[in-house]
Amino acid sequence: MLAALGAAVCFGVASVLQAMAARAAVPGSGSGVDTRLLLRAVRQWRYVVGLALDGAGFVLELIALRSLPIYAVGAALAASLAVTAVTASRLLGARLSGREWAAVGTVCGGLALLGLASGSEGSGHGGTALRWGSLAAAAAVFAVGAAAGRLPERARAAALGLGAGFGFGVVEVAVRLIDGLTPSVLLTNPALYALLLGGGAAFLLLTSALQRGSVTVATAGMVLGETVGPALVGLLALHDRTRSGWAPAAVLGFLLALAGALVLARFGEPEAPEEPGPPAEATREAELPLRRH
Repeated sequence: MLAALGAAVCFGVASVLQAMAARAAVPGSGSGVDTRLLLRAVRQWRYVVGLALDGAGFVLELIALRSLPIYAVGAALAASLAVTAVTASRLLGARLSGREWAAVGTVCGGLALLGLASGSEGSGHGGTALRWGSLAAAAAVFAVGAAAGRLPERARAAALGLGAGFGFGVVEVAVRLIDGLTPSVLLTNPALYALLLGGGAAFLLLTSALQRGSVTVATAGMVLGETVGPALVGLLALHDRTRSGWAPAAVLGFLLALAGALVLARFGEPEAPEEPGPPAEATREAELPLRRH
């Protein structure tokens, strides 16, 4: 659990830095899967630092996923939204309302309850069908991004966020489906390619979402995509369980952490100006998007 929370801290701080870098990059074609936008964003030092934090967070996430049920890790990673909100209040001068501080407390309380209730990871490693299914799901993330590029602005942000969440969710499941690290076993396991493909697609969609206006709805969709789906896979296919008699507490903790994260997804939504404000581009740069991994 400490590793999962450490990953949430890394991802939460990285989101602020990468959002600033993505919005400073020259706009791309408008496609949801815009590799050129990613290349332009990498030229920003903030994005590079964010990538380094993402790398550290990913290592911590791997450690957590090899020891904890997926639902516990997913809920902990959703706490990155709380980290982002607190970090933004320090680095960007953003202010948290009483409701948002209450949401931070709700996330922390839910995670504490979930940590007490979590058992060890399930004994299941999934079958061949689940491994190939995870690879197909990773490929589908690219299809979501391509389709999102043709949608109106607001719908596009929601589709990009949900697609990025699915991609990160594929990574969480794929880690559990890798049951051997020898080259002969690893390279013939479809889950390895699902991990690489899903993670890469999620980064592309996320970078596009960070650049295009308010990503409030996209953030909520991403949190749902990377927590609920993988948690169900862990329970139904990988035999994740709670400590004996603690199932109700685990459900309550999961719901509290998720609810608090979704409330924080509205943090940074710009208020409608009472007077004529700055140009649209400046307004977009002032908004705070929230993200994990």
